[in-house]
Amino acid sequence: MKSGRLNLGSSTTGVTATVALFVLCGHVHAQRQHTLAGDIRAHQNFHSGILSNDRDVLVYLPSDYKANKRKRYPVLYLHDGQNLFDGATSFIPGQEWRVDETAQSLIAARKIEPLIIVGVYNTGKDRINEYTPAEDPKYKMGGKADLYGRFLVEELKPFIDSHYHTRRGAEHTGLGGSSLGGLVSLYLALKYISIFGRAAVVSPSVWFANKQIVHYVEALPKKPKVRIWMDIGTKEGATAEEAQRTVSDARLLKETLIKKGWKPGKDLSYFEAEGAEHNEAAWAARVERILTFLFPRKM
Repeated sequence: MKSGRLNLGSSTTGVTATVALFVLCGHVHAQRQHTLAGDIRAHQNFHSGILSNDRDVLVYLPSDYKANKRKRYPVLYLHDGQNLFDGATSFIPGQEWRVDETAQSLIAARKIEPLIIVGVYNTGKDRINEYTPAEDPKYKMGGKADLYGRFLVEELKPFIDSHYHTRRGAEHTGLGGSSLGGLVSLYLALKYISIFGRAAVVSPSVWFANKQIVHYVEALPKKPKVRIWMDIGTKEGATAEEAQRTVSDARLLKETLIKKGWKPGKDLSYFEAEGAEHNEAAWAARVERILTFLFPRKM
């Protein structure tokens, strides 16, 4: 595994169910302009013995990190790491979440806690399997989220905690992603309640495996202490009918969480983005809301 520092300055710059399976596979594209902002460290080819594969990991550090060697920071782990910080590596050329720019702005404005953000690359061909808790009977794929969760909890998090100044408790650790990444974020946050206390469930693929995630929430023996951001765009579909089904699925999951004990405005925030599609541009527009809810500045 190679590690290094990336500091390239500030940035200047609805799908059907079938297509949703393959969107955001995170292919790396060469010869594009980098849009990284701030202090971002790269750990290339991070190996997982559990998954038997390698992936890159990017670590965003807040601006005061070097000056405060005794300070410990909360950590947010985000899936599809190639789409978060850099238009040169994003699935859609030039479109990224702008997590680095948004975090820097919010920290400077004292709207959120200074935090470390870990971008965990997907591996392309394994993405669907790793990001889903159960196999989808129609598509005959999926179901390795438990192994992916072990990779995060047993391999990656210990590495991050040992190499960076982190606050290690669940109340200081978040997990997030979009689409299938949103699905696996909720699943793993509810499975590993002693590890993750905050979850960003962005445009979750509720439909996958016959809405297994809804049944998983219903079967929880009791409500865990997890703060959840959840959202959906109103145009996440190739047709108006598909988009409405997507919204209906998200509302079903929200209502299931509420029935289990989550309280909107307290430990659950649900947002419907009017006119938003299923892509990086839509998710970038919501990063400020996500970070502000999950990591608010304590007065």
